[in-house]
Amino acid sequence: MFITSREKSIIDLIVRTSGNHTVHSLSSYLNVSVRTIQRDLKSIDKVLQQFELELNRTADDGLFIDGKNEQIFRLIQTLTGVDPTDETPEERKLRLLITLLHEGPLIKKQVLANELGVSGATLSTYLDELSDWLKKFSITLTRKRGVGVELIADEANKRHALASYFLVYFYEELIENLYLLEQEEEKKEKILGYFSPEYLLMIDKLVNQKINKGQTRLADSDYIGLIVHICLTIQRTQNNFLLPDNYQAANEDTNEFQLIRTIGRELKENLSIPITTSDAHFLTIILRGSKVHATDVVYYDSVLLGKLIKNVIKDVSSMLHVDLSDDFSLFQGLLAHMEPSIFRLKQQLELFNPLTEEIKRKYPVLFMAVKKALEKEFKDIDFPDDEIAFIVLHFGSALLMQEEKVKIKAVIVCPTGIGASKMLASRIQKELAEITDVEILSIKDFQTANLDDYELVISTVRLPFTNIDYILVSPLLSEKDIGFIQSYLENNLEKLTSKNHYLSPGAQQDTSPKTETKQQDVKSLLQEIKDVQSSMDAILKNLSVYRKQRDGNHWDVLGQMVEQAEQEGLLTDAPNVMHQLTERERKGGLGIPNTNMGLFHCRDEGIHELIFRVSHLEQPCEIKGMDGQPMQMKNLLLMLAPENLSNREQEILSLISTSLIESDVAMMIFSSSNEAMIRKKLEDLFLVYLKNNLIKE
Repeated sequence: MFITSREKSIIDLIVRTSGNHTVHSLSSYLNVSVRTIQRDLKSIDKVLQQFELELNRTADDGLFIDGKNEQIFRLIQTLTGVDPTDETPEERKLRLLITLLHEGPLIKKQVLANELGVSGATLSTYLDELSDWLKKFSITLTRKRGVGVELIADEANKRHALASYFLVYFYEELIENLYLLEQEEEKKEKILGYFSPEYLLMIDKLVNQKINKGQTRLADSDYIGLIVHICLTIQRTQNNFLLPDNYQAANEDTNEFQLIRTIGRELKENLSIPITTSDAHFLTIILRGSKVHATDVVYYDSVLLGKLIKNVIKDVSSMLHVDLSDDFSLFQGLLAHMEPSIFRLKQQLELFNPLTEEIKRKYPVLFMAVKKALEKEFKDIDFPDDEIAFIVLHFGSALLMQEEKVKIKAVIVCPTGIGASKMLASRIQKELAEITDVEILSIKDFQTANLDDYELVISTVRLPFTNIDYILVSPLLSEKDIGFIQSYLENNLEKLTSKNHYLSPGAQQDTSPKTETKQQDVKSLLQEIKDVQSSMDAILKNLSVYRKQRDGNHWDVLGQMVEQAEQEGLLTDAPNVMHQLTERERKGGLGIPNTNMGLFHCRDEGIHELIFRVSHLEQPCEIKGMDGQPMQMKNLLLMLAPENLSNREQEILSLISTSLIESDVAMMIFSSSNEAMIRKKLEDLFLVYLKNNLIKE
């Protein structure tokens, strides 16, 4: 039986107040129009016929159900076990959008109204709301009397609009359906009325295998977004809605383009649906605009962005009278977040933050400070409030970080972004002293985590797992949420502390988890200290500054520097290292704008230690800058690293690269040919890092 919750409510009201409710009183009671009630009564008539019942009226137009009592009783029993099949306005608007995108170019309004089961007035309201939504994607929705409704847009914008509608309004449903598909639950009908279950499952597995691994793991929201865009692309292609052959918006030399190409080949092999070159360019833009989930994975060549972010931190610190300039965790988080976000803004891709209004209300001063700092430092980029709110979360996390007292270990499942999850963890540590050991996991990682490691599971979204107790909270942790968590702790204290008893009372050895945790912490800290010490030691030991006569081009100089490093036993297979350097330059300029420096760098399995060297060229040469413009280079900086690096080793490289242009003095030092000055600058950098990141911890 298919019945809406409103139809179910109308039947219930008529049965309980037989003859007392009229169409007008039902309209007033349910807060809908008389026409809506009349339309529902037609559907109710059909339902009643199945039970040999009729809907009749009294002399005063009161509604009652006419028929045998046992049939009325059977109707009530049946309705009790039926789940209404309501469609929300968003679901109807999604159906409307899909229809407009697939059934065009022109569709009569009456046809659309009948298909959605709504009145003409309701359809007009939906079209007005969709029109406003579509404007953000440069799509025009036209309505011509006697002709019909039409969408005017290019294919790329249509894909962006439809994907964004799914992600903004049906994000949790997408997560839940993907989880159910992975559990091999049979799913024949289309997901959300659009996506093929077979396609979604295959794309999910491919993205997980090819992209979402190691250091390229995506944040949950971007992971789901990429899957949606790929599935939407192949379904649009299958329906012959193609991007133009000349659509080109991405560099084919990038790693992202090659990953998309690999996925495309496998999809074509399995589904016989081609991913065209234009499709690959389109999807590469989506992948490049995605955020990696781990904040400690940053690109150590983000020199220009690193300087601007440091300036933003300095500006916000000044306005708020706090000092966050040495907070390397904040810097890393912003660098990992802002690089793909700025790319998205420049590509005019839709950004959406469901917490924006709440953040502006709860942290108005911090929001204003961050907005002002961004306007000052990024003069060529217009940051929307949604993006500013994301950045505010990073600062909020840094400002809320407090002391740690490990008592109860909690895990936060938070797919709303790195900043939001850090913010939630910080607030939990601040507001609930008994929960100061907090770990953050994506939904993907949570599925494979050992839940015995945690006493408490907190989530910001509904989780698609039926066998797990968890507390659902807002990412900004309202007072009501804090009360829920406190109540849960008080009511489950025995359960929460039960894991402390690993051995029976008769056990002779005391190996409490607290001791094991401390020992593990010491081991981890010692390993981090070792990584930091070996990294700094290698940089200082291998530092060399050369003066080179440029007989050929700068590649001759680079070749000599790499060969010298090979002779010193610092690397093997110099030709392969040179190949990696060549490939890196081909992907994007390496000259640092507004300086005379070029930073050439790569990672390769043939490199044994961190290497940082400088060559001063007597005659400048022209290279491509990081901004894409040609520039003159007189100082060639070479940074080489092994293929596999720990988080701390990556931090050291990031520290050096972002310090190259942090001030006029720094630029003067690194562009000089004075080895003693460069060495002293590196030593000072390392000393500040040690004081703020290891000694303090």
